[in-house]
Amino acid sequence: MYYILALLFFLFPTMSHSQENKTREIDNVNYASVIMYHRFGDSRYPSTNIKKEQFLDHIKELLKSKYNVVDINDALQAIKNIRLIKDKSVVITIDDAYSSVYNYAWPIFKKYNLPFTLFVSTDVIDNKTPGYMSWEEIRILRDHGVTIGSQTKSHPHMYKINKQKIINELTISNQRFIDEIGSKPKIFAYPYGEYNLEVLEQVKLQGFTAAFGQHSGVAHRSLGLYELPRFAMNEKYGGMDRFLLAVNALPMPVSDISPRDPVVSKNPPSYGFTLSELIEPKNAVKCFANNGLKTETNRLGKNRIEVRLSGPFLKGRGRINCTMAGKNNRWRWLGRQFIIK
Repeated sequence: MYYILALLFFLFPTMSHSQENKTREIDNVNYASVIMYHRFGDSRYPSTNIKKEQFLDHIKELLKSKYNVVDINDALQAIKNIRLIKDKSVVITIDDAYSSVYNYAWPIFKKYNLPFTLFVSTDVIDNKTPGYMSWEEIRILRDHGVTIGSQTKSHPHMYKINKQKIINELTISNQRFIDEIGSKPKIFAYPYGEYNLEVLEQVKLQGFTAAFGQHSGVAHRSLGLYELPRFAMNEKYGGMDRFLLAVNALPMPVSDISPRDPVVSKNPPSYGFTLSELIEPKNAVKCFANNGLKTETNRLGKNRIEVRLSGPFLKGRGRINCTMAGKNNRWRWLGRQFIIK
């Protein structure tokens, strides 16, 4: 599906000078594209690795003046409508604190003064697991302005564990952060992007101000502060075609998403949402599912979108991505990840 979107993107003619000026006039927005990385230059794990040449191409693109790479806290201020940011703002996040973050990616970010956020699960650091960073290295990043976020104690499939274990994962890791870097993180990333409504509620109760999944889309308030999306970049889905789509994407503000809980017992789920009245122009919505499943996308009335699949998701995680053509050859993008019991 990404290749279909990429083809559509490149089939549009190059923007004229006047169109570029119109694009630049879109300012003071309340959304951002959030990019997610894991490993750098470690081809043993292609599903979580970005090739060095891919990463350097991403950095080269982000250094262009039309983009605004911002700290995650500034993006969250905008998402909360407290202090807005420029259009085409991009947030960089990295999960799991692998050694290649410190040894390879960090010097590049430092060279170009690009802010990023590192999400850490504390057990692998405490256990000095080979291939992961150390607490001393994490402190160095913190001292250079890197935002440190939490990804629990042991990086479990959180929807599979009971309430008390969820609480333990959050509170014990928070204490380890206090012990090692002097404070507990305010921002959370769900391991594997997996959560149910109980996990979400406990993340709120532990004082986190926002939480991120691994479903694609533009981070915007309508999705809720505890279900914010990120565009995952890896060897397969880290080419420049998809990267350009991600960093130039627009939000698809919606409400009344169903099913509300991403952990579903009905497979395939009957997925639906209501488009915001503010979306202009009101173009067609096209949705795509993984596992080669065909989708039927129907608009009910003016703004209600209902998506039905040709068959069930495989056991584990299923995804549906919905897009809509926006202004200036850009795409609105809304992703949802489902967990099949």
